[in-house]
Amino acid sequence: MQTDTSVNESSQAAPAPAEPSSATVSATAPGQLRVIKRNGTVVPYDDSKIAVAMTKAFLAVEGGTAAASSRIHETVSSLTHQVSATFKRRMPSGGTIHIEDIQDQVELALMRSGEQKVARDYVLYREEHARLRGDKSEPEADPDYPAIRVLNAKGESESLNIARIRTIVNDACAGLEEVEPKVILDEAMRNLYDGVSLEDVNTSLVITARTLVEQEPNYSYATARLLLDKLRSEALSYLNVAESATQADMADLYAKALPAYIEKGIELDLLSPVLRDFDLQQLGQALDASRDAQFTYLGLQTLYDRYFIHTEGTRIELPQIFFMRVAMGLAVEEENKNERAIEFYRLLSSFDYMSSTPTLFNAGTLRPQLSSCYLTSVPDDLHGIYGAMQDNAMLSKWAGGLGNDWTPVRSLGAYIKGTNGKSQGVVPFLKVANDTAVAVNQGGKRKGAVCAYLETWHLDIEEFVELRKNTGDDRRRTHDMNTANWVPDLFMKRVFEGQEWTLFSPNDVPDLHDIYGTAFEERYTEYEAMAERGDIKLFRKVKAEDLWRKMLGMLFETGHPWITFKDSCNLRSPQQHAGVVHSSNLCTEITLNTKPNEEIAVCNLGSVNLAQHIVDGKLDTDKLKSTIDTAVRMLDNVIDINYYSVETARTSNMRHRPVGLGLMGFQDALYKQNIAYGSKEAVEFADRSMEAISYFAISASSDLATERGAYSTFDGSLWSQGTLPIDSIELLAQQRGEKYLQMDRSQTLDWDSLRQKIKAQGMRNSNVMAIAPTATIANITGVSQSIEPTYQNLYVKSNLSGEFTVVNPFLVRELKERGLWDQVMTNDLKYYEGSVQKIDRIPADLKAKYATAFEVEPRWIVEAASRRQKWIDQAQSLNLYIAEANGKKLDITYRMAWFSGLKTTYYLRALAATSAEKSTIDTGTMNAVSAAVAEPAAAAGPAEVPKACSLDDPDCEACQ
Repeated sequence: MQTDTSVNESSQAAPAPAEPSSATVSATAPGQLRVIKRNGTVVPYDDSKIAVAMTKAFLAVEGGTAAASSRIHETVSSLTHQVSATFKRRMPSGGTIHIEDIQDQVELALMRSGEQKVARDYVLYREEHARLRGDKSEPEADPDYPAIRVLNAKGESESLNIARIRTIVNDACAGLEEVEPKVILDEAMRNLYDGVSLEDVNTSLVITARTLVEQEPNYSYATARLLLDKLRSEALSYLNVAESATQADMADLYAKALPAYIEKGIELDLLSPVLRDFDLQQLGQALDASRDAQFTYLGLQTLYDRYFIHTEGTRIELPQIFFMRVAMGLAVEEENKNERAIEFYRLLSSFDYMSSTPTLFNAGTLRPQLSSCYLTSVPDDLHGIYGAMQDNAMLSKWAGGLGNDWTPVRSLGAYIKGTNGKSQGVVPFLKVANDTAVAVNQGGKRKGAVCAYLETWHLDIEEFVELRKNTGDDRRRTHDMNTANWVPDLFMKRVFEGQEWTLFSPNDVPDLHDIYGTAFEERYTEYEAMAERGDIKLFRKVKAEDLWRKMLGMLFETGHPWITFKDSCNLRSPQQHAGVVHSSNLCTEITLNTKPNEEIAVCNLGSVNLAQHIVDGKLDTDKLKSTIDTAVRMLDNVIDINYYSVETARTSNMRHRPVGLGLMGFQDALYKQNIAYGSKEAVEFADRSMEAISYFAISASSDLATERGAYSTFDGSLWSQGTLPIDSIELLAQQRGEKYLQMDRSQTLDWDSLRQKIKAQGMRNSNVMAIAPTATIANITGVSQSIEPTYQNLYVKSNLSGEFTVVNPFLVRELKERGLWDQVMTNDLKYYEGSVQKIDRIPADLKAKYATAFEVEPRWIVEAASRRQKWIDQAQSLNLYIAEANGKKLDITYRMAWFSGLKTTYYLRALAATSAEKSTIDTGTMNAVSAAVAEPAAAAGPAEVPKACSLDDPDCEACQ
């Protein structure tokens, strides 16, 4: 028989047995038939392929002219129905069938129908092809390695095709300096044994390659490519594009895979049908397969585990298709949607900019919840409190991070008129909010995450700061919820001046939470006088410095509450005319107005990869402008496309249209310029780079206003008055007093022309900038997190995707150039927990440049943040690192943060006195390099692991 009549097999034969798909028999969905192909991959049952195979069998016997015969078509249709009916009777609830079982049934159906000649030729055809497959399944022995028998997906034993494995490893190492394919292959083969599964063969390659990362960082890229080989087999076979493919094959296969993916995703109710409206051929041709090679292992494994769309455990997305899906999802309402999708795709896939995690998760899907964070104010009534809880649950369900303002809720002992009773205060409600966040899993992808804010004059503040303690009444503890102090300037002045501070219940002082600056100071002192006269019964006086010490003490002991500053957030807000900033968000970088029952603030985030914009040792401002123009457009699109689970969030977002453009890779950008983080040069670069980002972002939003119109509350804003973030420093200085503010006000760009442009054109967005933590998207792009200094130069990072050796490639490169990189150096770095300071043979200039987070003086981190803050209309998620922390150091650092005009701070990282166990030094096997885990240092008892976007929390990706 000359015609190929195989059933449910791709016409493109795999060169060798591929790894089985992760979609196994046990993963089969009820009611659905699936087919195991000979290479072990699992695909949906498709009876049209049976019909095609039978038709070819008839034509092989009766000749090509029979193709037009109605008899043959009717016979084939009837026999196909019989075969399908057989399997549906056998497995009414669905199940998995092997390809050989299907061909057995085809053979039986042909014989029963009387088509003996066709059946006989079909039997002969199967036998011949089985013989040919048998010949191919016994590859020639490789002289370098012993013959190994492996188990295929059917559980049958066959010889391992070592030539195929060698090709995979060689492809993975191609173009990578100082990466040896033979080293990977030798070690992987040593770990194999007779009877090992094909899946474990691939796993062995990946594990072997990743253990070599500590010797040469480029092995991380090789490991990613080995994982990519598995992903290609998994996705392409499911989409019926190819059984397997090399990286070179992808130049052609990506264009074929995109339309197949879109159709399959829509069919499975995983993608929005509007994606069909794009020119998939044009978009497929735009996919750049070479960009798959950019990934480190950590980056690709993170995408594989949590971002790529999958069905029943089988990934159906490839990296470039993933970026195109996000780009299409953000371009669906563009007039020139195909051109814009390609523009967005090119920006994302270049790693020059990355959207936040919710956007990457959900763009292009049936429910595109693309926003990162939500801010709410909780009113002081039972209906409103539980309404806020429901809002929390609905927003958290779709992967949003939450910031709740609880200051309006009356304190413990406050009078309740409706019941003639007394309030239990805010703490019991916070406990319910804590448990709600735990209960609501964010789209099945991450745990719910929330931060509660309370203003420092609230009568429950002393109990609030103890919420994260491990001791005391557990009913009044919130072990899973973050907390933050909302600190007015007057309190900080009282601390500096050694004065008293009065605590009130908010129902007695209802306007305090809505005013700031001198208005707050005047009204607060009036309330103090009323309390002295007896007009206010429920209050308590404390020494401001004692409360400050308690706040810092709890921060040191539990990592909470974080310190954030009310007045600088409000006095420098461009939206003062439209409301009040009552809190920040989960990660302390968003400062937007909220109003109970009326407005839930929403922010949509994305980050510029600053390291990608350092060209020839300096900031490429032309490239930066181009990146930001596209990025701001993408962020603005999110507002209109976004799925809103709560109507008050839609109302706020549409009215003000805030976005938060941030940055990541700051530390890598310094490395590329040969600048140490703890230096004046780094502070100056923080200033000038943020000035450029601010200028281009504000300009881009203004240009969008000419195309799409200004946001509805533009009139009356600081923007409309020509007051830009740099100008608002003066407003803060006037209200706070110059003696309490030290902020650099230098500038280098033509801000006057931009002021005039904004007055003439307006702004599309009320707020434009916010620097988020970026922990996960920085992993994806392989750069340093946000504005953070290097955590350690060699350590193991643990997250939801597993453990990954992280080694500083910049340090390794410089040590190699100086002839200092060897096994002894690797062992020394392990022993000193990623620090170079005690390694004698490392020169002083490298010790300064590669100082880790705890070796950089906090003043440099604060000063760099202050320089950035002058250009940002919102805030920045700023971790503070303090080695050998004590009360005095904390006091100095946080006073300095306020004095320097910072709006917020995030985690305090105090280096624990003891570190995790050291890894085995003399082995190159899986290298669990221990890190001196940076956690809130415990004054008494072990500190809890923080539950939000910390360096050592694997679960949270909110705001990234």
